[in-house]
Amino acid sequence: MNDYQYIKVEVESYIALVTVNRPDALNSLSVDVLRELHSAFTALESDSDTGVIILTGAGDRAFIAGADIKYMQSLDREGALAFGKLGQTLTLKIENSAKPVLVAVNGFALGGGCEISLACHIRIASENAVFGQPEVKLGLIPGWGGTQRLPRIIGRGNATELIVGGHTIGAEEAFRVGLVNKVVPHSQLIEYTKELADKILKNGPNAVAESLRCINSVYGNTIERGLQNEVESFSGLFDNEEANEGLEAFVEKRKPKFRN
Repeated sequence: MNDYQYIKVEVESYIALVTVNRPDALNSLSVDVLRELHSAFTALESDSDTGVIILTGAGDRAFIAGADIKYMQSLDREGALAFGKLGQTLTLKIENSAKPVLVAVNGFALGGGCEISLACHIRIASENAVFGQPEVKLGLIPGWGGTQRLPRIIGRGNATELIVGGHTIGAEEAFRVGLVNKVVPHSQLIEYTKELADKILKNGPNAVAESLRCINSVYGNTIERGLQNEVESFSGLFDNEEANEGLEAFVEKRKPKFRN
């Protein structure tokens, strides 16, 4: 799983740390990086030693500063369509992961970097994090989900201001509008995110996966259909040994043993 050129994958105690490792290029996303990330998330999805995934960027300056602009200069309409779909395929892979994906944002999360973070389930930012969708400054628009996920996360008005304004916001403003869940000192970013991952790992993995699936089903569904999805998942878990263990442990006043 570590045979990658542009990313690093480390798995320990059921936590997979995926690091975009192009600090000299501010971890910008080329076609090769996108493909490596997709490959890594696909492998981790079926890895029994992985329960939670943390995504971050190498170095202190950037999480992901955006897509590879020099590469984009060479694209025509057809090439741009393929590049956009490649990025969207990755963001959907992350968003639809049955294992929680936490993103630890250090430094710049711009353009495609911001869009990658939007696809993650929980966003933790260091104090030096900077978010933005500056594509309009290049005569473009977000192409990897920014116009779709950002309004759902921070509201239509705030998202419109960021996207058509093309400006950036710091970590505290990102927290205020609901773009990130928590802001922590840079030195504590990975430590805090791993602590949150540990809390999640104490819960039933099937229950966590079904929770993520139901939350994602909010989009494009009526409340009635969403409630139907929820109650079907809720009742279906009663056929699982995981729920039996959780209920039994509660009655016996002990911690449940969901993992080996």
